[in-house]
Formats: sequence, structure tokens, C-alpha cells
Amino acid sequence: MVVSVEEVSSSLVREYLSRKGLKRTIACMDEEHPRTEASINNRSELRQVLHMESLYRKNKTQKTPLKTLLEIMVKHHLQEYKNNKSSWEDSDPLHSAATLSLSAACNSPRMIDSSEDNAAAFVNSKSTKLRSLIDEASSSQPTLSFFETERLSAHNQASSWISDHENHKGHPPLVSLQDNEIFTTSEPERKTVITESSLKSRTNRIRRGVMAGPIASTLQESNKKRQTRRSEVPLPQLRKEEEIKNLSDGLSVISLPSHLTDYMGARWELMSTPEREKSEETFTKSGKSTQKTRNLKSLASPNAADLCVSEMVLDDVDDEDDWQQLSKVSFQTSIPTRSYASLPMDQHTATELKEVLFGSSRTCFSFEWRNQGFTFSETHDLRYGIVQRKGGPCGVLASIQGFFLKNLLFENIESSNTGLQRLRPSNTTRRKCLVLAMAEILWRAGEEKQATLAISSGRNHFIPTGHYKSEGLLEKITCFTVDDIKDLQLVLEQHVEQFESGVLACVLLTISAVLSRSVPKVRGDMDVPTNTLIGAHGYCTQELVNLLLCGRAVSNVFDNDVELDSGNGNTTLLKGVKSHCDIGLLSLFEHYNICKVGAYLKDPQFPIWVVCSESHFSVLFGLQMELLTNEDQVLEFDLYYYDGLANQQEEIRLTISVGVSALSSQDVHPDLTPPLEHCIRTRWKDAVVSWNDTEPIL
Repeated sequence: MVVSVEEVSSSLVREYLSRKGLKRTIACMDEEHPRTEASINNRSELRQVLHMESLYRKNKTQKTPLKTLLEIMVKHHLQEYKNNKSSWEDSDPLHSAATLSLSAACNSPRMIDSSEDNAAAFVNSKSTKLRSLIDEASSSQPTLSFFETERLSAHNQASSWISDHENHKGHPPLVSLQDNEIFTTSEPERKTVITESSLKSRTNRIRRGVMAGPIASTLQESNKKRQTRRSEVPLPQLRKEEEIKNLSDGLSVISLPSHLTDYMGARWELMSTPEREKSEETFTKSGKSTQKTRNLKSLASPNAADLCVSEMVLDDVDDEDDWQQLSKVSFQTSIPTRSYASLPMDQHTATELKEVLFGSSRTCFSFEWRNQGFTFSETHDLRYGIVQRKGGPCGVLASIQGFFLKNLLFENIESSNTGLQRLRPSNTTRRKCLVLAMAEILWRAGEEKQATLAISSGRNHFIPTGHYKSEGLLEKITCFTVDDIKDLQLVLEQHVEQFESGVLACVLLTISAVLSRSVPKVRGDMDVPTNTLIGAHGYCTQELVNLLLCGRAVSNVFDNDVELDSGNGNTTLLKGVKSHCDIGLLSLFEHYNICKVGAYLKDPQFPIWVVCSESHFSVLFGLQMELLTNEDQVLEFDLYYYDGLANQQEEIRLTISVGVSALSSQDVHPDLTPPLEHCIRTRWKDAVVSWNDTEPIL
């Protein structure tokens, strides 16, 4: 059996909740996401499915072992990530070289106490050493990845940028450690661009995680940090205090490897001023300019004293191109969700249901009902057919089969397929047609105003008392009530697995139809209010079949109501079908003159009929709408017959001949006539039925 990812995940969450003692949370989860046959309720089995036996044994040897499998998995992956990260950093020569260089730059006393001339010389020397280290690393690696090549190029260009500015017009004034000015050239226009526009752009870039080097949000903040560095407070303590401050402001501070910081910072510095301003405008239009300004350390200039810091804030954006696409979308939009009214089953409603279904609250659903789902045949020619395991709920199965065929053949589910091609549906098409069929049945039962769907929640909602006999089924029902057929289809899609799983489908659909109609109205539909929907031996009564086909649990199949004179001024009202139905019905009882099937059922909207023969319900259908309209003409057409209980293994195609052709081919000496032929002749009188080399069903 194929293990379902969803079921294993749900079982893993349930194991976590159970071990943590969160019983109320488990109850809510079981109600919203009921357990199925595929659910794993054994912890040992869950470990085997997840291949966690070794991890579980290793966890037990710890001093404080974890209690849940979910925690063991999380711990394992976190530890694995930590080990992989450490080994990756140790094996990266560029990272090691850059780290050593930047660490030396940060800890050098010359960076704190030197004059401006010494600082300039120090920057020159360090940039030269950095280039030499990169060159050595490059020569030692004949082939480099794309990312490493980009990193080397960025380092070289950043170092060249430093040297060019130092050699421009002699030695321009570098930043003093006590000064508020940033690193700049001697031209006034150039100074203005760097100090205002560039600084503002960098702040915005930091917000979206494109620039990798932390910068000061304001000149005062930058000066404050420089003054702090002049004091003899250890650097690790400074970092700790700044992290605490940032976290208190609601910021997420992370550390990046130095080579990533250098690469992304150099990439930002090499951008032209128009590109920065354009990026800033794009960000402003995206609607995220209202985010809180982050106060970070400065990388506005190639000041080696600031390069030792590798703390920054990143959003979940991988590249500038991705950000430009995301910036066009509003992040404030949310998908509207609609809640549906739901109520757990109570004993009073369960008692009423049992009485209208069986006639007594002490009667329970038989095994045949409880074990019957809407599972389809996998025989190639019969993929449209729902398989019946044992006798009993055939009336429910034939009704849902009829509406399924209506949606499959005539509701344009797959416009590219026609005729026989539609009788070979895919799994997706079968599921969709099943949902539409159930929704149509329940919506009609609710008078097209509202419908109720009964779903098993997996836990009891009441403790039975009195004369009510518990069977562990109705006690677990949760009812969803909707007032729109689209909402009904959505709810059915969410819980369709309960109908396809192989159990309870007939029970849930029957209960849903009764509740959609309401118990009082179901009783009012019957000729005798004490009639039941399920008769002896678990068979469906005509009232239940009519409820599913027509939306009303009437006791008869003729058209409209009929009044019978009982004598002495007393009349008896017999209730029939009120209007044409989408799915029709043919009955063998009419052949024996026991009842009369009216035109509303004989001439349905679609060429699909539920056949009642020998206390069993099956389905007869055609592919042509024309056979419903050409009444007085000579006809020859095909009908297809499906019986889910007969272990049918091949397609049964019947050729029906009506009129002159039928008279000419009439068999003079008929032998035993199959009951199905008698049912067909109640609709097409004197029709000749050819079984096309298929063994007739007697």
C-alpha cells in the first residue's frame, strides 16, 4: 500500500499533540481533519514508516531524551545543517582568507589610534593584501563555480575602487574616527550624491535584503558607533548589546559569512547612482516603505574598521530581479475565506434519524451499509461504474451512479471527449463528477435553498442514554449547512475522501439527504408517516430512491397526487412525483401491473434510468439525447447497462429496435425473457432487444 504523505504528516502531528497532552487540540484536529483507514495510530509503525528507528534509539541514550518524533526529526535536521555549515566554511579557502584579513583589520590597534595619514596607509596595505590573498586562492583552484567567480570579481573591483579614490587628486581627506563626515571626494557635487542620495538608497536596500553590508541609518548613529569603538569595550560585548537592542525593536538579526558580506556590499558600491535611485523608486512604489527603519552598522565607505561586522537583516528575496517582480504585487492582499455553519450530532437528532430510517432507535446500520463506499471499477471499459460489494444499499448506489453519468456524459466535463470516449474517464474526472453528483442530490433535497452534509469527525459528540442503541457511527457525525450550491461543492471536495475510501459513503449520503430535506418533511412526503427509508434485509425503499432522484421521499412513482375514495366521505391521498426529473426510473412492477410509472420518471431530462427489477436497482443509459424526442419514428439505438453488484467484467451494450424494424425482427418463439427486457418495454412498447453476443442477465 502506498503511504500517503498527508496521512503520515497528520499522524506525526497527532503523535506530537498526544505526547504533549494537548487533548482538546487533538479533538479539534479530528473534527476538522478526520482520521481515515490510512491514518497511523501506532507510534512504532509511524517510526518504521519514517525510517526513524536509529534516531529514536539514539535519542533514548541522551540524558534528557525528547518525547516526540517531531522534535527528534527537527533536532536531527538542525544538527545536520550545523555540521554541514561548519564543514563548508572550513573547506572554503576564500572564506578563510577573507576572515583572517578582516579579523586582523578589526583587531589592529592602528585602526583605533592612528592619525588620518596612517589610516589611509593602512587601508591601502590591507586592500593590497586582500587582493593578493584572493589571487593566491584563485591560482590554487583551477575551476571555480559561478558564485565564486562573481565573488572574486567583486573583491577586485571593490579594491580597485578604494585605490582609485585614494589616488584621486593626491590624498583626499579620509574619515576621521571622531568626525561625522563620511568618506567622500573633494568635488562638492560628488560629496552631495554620496552623503544624501546614496545613504538613503542604502537604507532602503538594507530593508529588502539586497545590500549585504550593514550601514548606519543616520550620521549621528555612525558617529555614535565610532565613539563607542574608541572606548576600550571588547567587540564581542558590543555585538551582543547591539543584537539585544535590535531584537527589542522587533528586528531579526542574523550573521552572514564575511565573503558574502564583501561580495554583496561591493556589488552595491559598484552600482551607478541612477541605478540606485531607480531601485529606490521601485521599492517606494511597492508599498513597503512604511516598514520600520533598521539601525544597522555602517558600510557606506570602504572603512576597514566597519568591515569586521557581519550582522544584517535580510528579507526572503534571493535576487534583485526577483525583488523587482515582487515589488509589483501588493503584500497586503489576503485570500478571503468563508466559514460554514457546522453542528455536532446530538442524541435527539440521531434518534429521529434512526426512527425515519429503520422505524426504531434500537436498530443499526448493517455491515453491508457500513462497508460500502463510492469506489469505481478499474476495468478499462467500466471505469465509470461504482462497484457494489454486497446487497442492500443498491438504491443509493444506482441513484448516485445515474447522476454521476449525467455529469460525465452531458455536462461538458471534458469537452475534447465525446460519446464512448467519456466512458473512459480519468481519476480526476471521476472525482469531479462524483462531487457534482452528490451536490446535485443534496441540493435538490434541500429544495435548492440549502443543504446539509454529514461528515464523520472521528470522535463521539454525545454519550448515548435511554433506549438509543449506540453503534459508534451517528455519534461521530458533524453536519455542515450551506445555502449555496457552490459552497456545497467546495465542502464536498474537502471531504470527498470519506466517500471514496470504501466505507460509510452510502450512510453519509443518506443521512445528508434526510437532513437536507429535514426529518419532518420526509415524514410528510410519505403516504404513511410510519414508513421507513430502509426496509427489511437492509434494502432501500421506494421512498429513499425517490428522495435521491426527485428530492422528495414520496411513496409512489406516478405523476402528481391521487385521491382515493375510502367510503363514508373519507379519502386517502397518495403522493406522487411532482415534475420531470433529470434521472428517470423503469420498474418491473409495471410489467406485472402492480404500479404505474408516470411520464415524469419515464421521460427524464437525460437518457438515464434507474432500473428496479427483482428487488434490485441498477442503471440503464444512452449516449444520445435524440432517443427521448423521437417517439413515433422507426428507431434503432444503443443502451448501456451497468450493475455494480453482478461482478460485471465487460461492457453490456444493448441494441434497441422500435417500430417496423422491430416487428420484422420479432422472435416468434421467445424463450425465457430477461427481466431487463420487460423493463425496457415499459418505456418502448414492443421493442426488440439485442444483447450483441453478451450473455443475457436472467
